[in-house]
Amino acid sequence: MTYADLPQVVAIERRAFPAPWSLAMFVLELSRPGGVCLVAARGDRLAGYCVCSRYDTVWHLMDVAVDPDARREGVATALLRALLDALPGLDAQVTLEVRPSNRGAIALYEGFGFKAAGVRRRYYQDNGEDALIMWRTPATLRGSLDDVPAADPRAAVR
Repeated sequence: MTYADLPQVVAIERRAFPAPWSLAMFVLELSRPGGVCLVAARGDRLAGYCVCSRYDTVWHLMDVAVDPDARREGVATALLRALLDALPGLDAQVTLEVRPSNRGAIALYEGFGFKAAGVRRRYYQDNGEDALIMWRTPATLRGSLDDVPAADPRAAVR
C-alpha cells in the first residue's frame, strides 16, 4: 500500500464497514516503521487491503477489507496469505479482533490457524458488539493456546 492508494482504500473502507477508519488513521499506519500494509489490485482498481502493525514481539492485524463487489473471490485469502508470508520468522505471533457475528471472517482466520482466545466487551463503537480476540501462534497452529498471553480457553464463537 502506498499513499497514492489511499483514496481507493478509504472508499472501500466506507463501503465495507459501518464505522470506517478515517484517512488520517490510514496515513498513521502507513507512516509506522515496520508495519505491513498490503493491497490487492485488479488492473488499476483495488479489490481489498490489509493493515498490520508490530507492537514489541506481537503483530496486530488491524484492518482487512474487501470491496463488497469483489467478495467471495479469494481476495481476503490472498491478502492474508501474503501478509503472513511477509512477516519475519515462522514463529510470528499475530492477533486480531473480529465481530462474533462475522462468521465468514472467523472461518477465514481459523483456516489460517487463528484461534479464539478471549473477548473484548463492547469493543465496537457503532453498536456495542463485543470483539472476539483471535491469535495465530506456534501453539495455535498445533491446536492449543499454550503460548497465547492471557488466553481464555472458554472464548468461543456463539
